[in-house]
Amino acid sequence: MKKIINKTLISSAVIATLAFSSAQADDITVVSWGGAYTKSQVEAYHKPWMAQTGNTVVSEDYSGGLAEIKAQVEAGNVTWDVVDVELSDAIRGCDEGILEVIDPSILPAADDGTAAADDFLPGSIHECAVANIIWSTLIAFDTTKYSTAPTTMADFFDLDKFPGKRGMRKSPKAMLEMALMGDGVPANEVYDVMSTEAGIARAFAKLDTIKDSVVWWEAGAQPPQLLADGEVSMTIVWNGRIFNAIASEGQPFGLIWDGQIYDLDLFVIPKGSKNLDAALDFVTFATGTQPLADQASWIPYGPTRQSSIAKIGTFHSDASINMVDHMPTTAAAMKNALQNDFEFWADNQDQLNERFNAWLTK
Repeated sequence: MKKIINKTLISSAVIATLAFSSAQADDITVVSWGGAYTKSQVEAYHKPWMAQTGNTVVSEDYSGGLAEIKAQVEAGNVTWDVVDVELSDAIRGCDEGILEVIDPSILPAADDGTAAADDFLPGSIHECAVANIIWSTLIAFDTTKYSTAPTTMADFFDLDKFPGKRGMRKSPKAMLEMALMGDGVPANEVYDVMSTEAGIARAFAKLDTIKDSVVWWEAGAQPPQLLADGEVSMTIVWNGRIFNAIASEGQPFGLIWDGQIYDLDLFVIPKGSKNLDAALDFVTFATGTQPLADQASWIPYGPTRQSSIAKIGTFHSDASINMVDHMPTTAAAMKNALQNDFEFWADNQDQLNERFNAWLTK
């Protein structure tokens, strides 16, 4: 789905000797999504925290959702200590009382003394969760197709100025929001407009203007391949997927951050964790300025602290790649960015899916 990861179960290697270094050391189980994403967390969070504390992190993978957390809490046998979740699950789990409350005052200040509450991006700190990364849906284009590079969401919809096929996800989610931004609606007004029938009609009308030039995709691996094969000149894509094509395959692709739609992943602690103090210490360490910046050298997901941006270095396996250019959380990338409104889609997804599918057949 959103990430450049394979959510197959893996066994992440940890520093085994630390497990025996102290009789008082705590073992905590940290659960995430696997693949390259978990690898980035092991390198940036797990290993440094273990070295600093003498504790051990046992890394496990899951497929998301709250089912396993809820089952553990209800059975009174909580074996997970920290879990990486999506925002909708963080909010719902807190409302259901299956997550520990995290006092934001325990979060460390930035290196320059800026309080955590002011350093984290808006919407990153919640009653039971602290965000660690932002990932994005944005536009990528083939730089060889245009002498003047497109720079805005409006350019994506301008077939006269920027001719060529367009790749779009076969889903109303994000496509409708981008259509409105392409029609001139500022990011901070999109969901207000979408809350009206006139706004939804406006979004579909904008999609009509390029419908005959769209190549629809459904899997995250498809849009980079569509660009590479020359089937489209621009496409909507997930930022992790397009980074792989640029960094690992050397593809000549450019990025348009204007109108990006971003989502958060957050750390939560299941209610009744047997290692609550150690779990809280891990979360505060992992969401510090430097660890968040360190993770960004492994994977192109933006750190949620503003103070981390200046500390982002180059790609861990290729020093010629400046990772900050691929981050959704820079000031330039966030200038006209839109946070996905999961509540809007929870309320309207079924209706809009039906309407979108009917529109496709017209």
